Amino acid sequence: MASLQDIKRRISSVKNTLQITKAMKMVAAAKFRRAQLKMAEARPYSVKMADVITAITAGIDRESHPLLAKRDGKSVEVILITGDRGLCSSFNTNALKAADKLIKQLKSDGHDVSVCAVGRKSKAYFKREGIEPLGAWEGLSGGKVDYASATAIAREVIKTYEDGAMDEVYLVYNEFRSVLAQEVITKKLLPFEENTGDIAEDAPVFLFEPSIDSILGRILPKYIEVQLYQALLESQAAEEAARMNAMENATQAANDMIETLTLDYNKVRQASITAELMDIIGGAEAVKQ
Repeated sequence: MASLQDIKRRISSVKNTLQITKAMKMVAAAKFRRAQLKMAEARPYSVKMADVITAITAGIDRESHPLLAKRDGKSVEVILITGDRGLCSSFNTNALKAADKLIKQLKSDGHDVSVCAVGRKSKAYFKREGIEPLGAWEGLSGGKVDYASATAIAREVIKTYEDGAMDEVYLVYNEFRSVLAQEVITKKLLPFEENTGDIAEDAPVFLFEPSIDSILGRILPKYIEVQLYQALLESQAAEEAARMNAMENATQAANDMIETLTLDYNKVRQASITAELMDIIGGAEAVKQ
């Protein structure tokens, strides 16, 4: 059985850990509130943007713009969004598993797959797998997501696609559902595919001024930027929610461990006192004899 000093040392160590997990939970909660607000404000714009693109492109020739045209090639790019840090339960792991599954499926279908890593965890994962990303971005988690970063990523993706190096682009990220739940989303980013279920039978026919090329040339890249920005915001909110829950669970586990160790400490202390009393009583009895 451990000594009193060993148990006291363990209790002190767990209490220090408890203070750290409580502080991390509070920090994560503050970041989560800010991230959730930004995500909620941007989500309607992202959804409406997709609806507008769907309505505009419903009645036009898909070959009218490179970001609409479907290609028969085999080159596919997968953009994986994760966090830069751990201690957020299965947040990063779930995204990595989904990306790994998608990549293996694409390869089994005969596609040549390239990847882009957004987040230090995704970059490290591809490095372990021996895969060199076409692009890598870090420092976008922890409340540091901004539209300029999404624009920079979008421009790189669009340039690669328009140059013909890629025929399809997929996006994998965690979408925020609630404080307790996130869902990994796999979305085809390019070429744009409208949701035919959202197209009404009496949808209007658009007239384009000055031309369809100039309008699509401005609105489609903007759509890619908005979708990437929304994905980054969703991932950021989901990450902070996951970290907040993970630190709450760690704090509770530390409290439970302190209670158990305290009980063990009291048992050992009581046994020590009992042993000392037995020695005293034994000595007294020996003196009497």
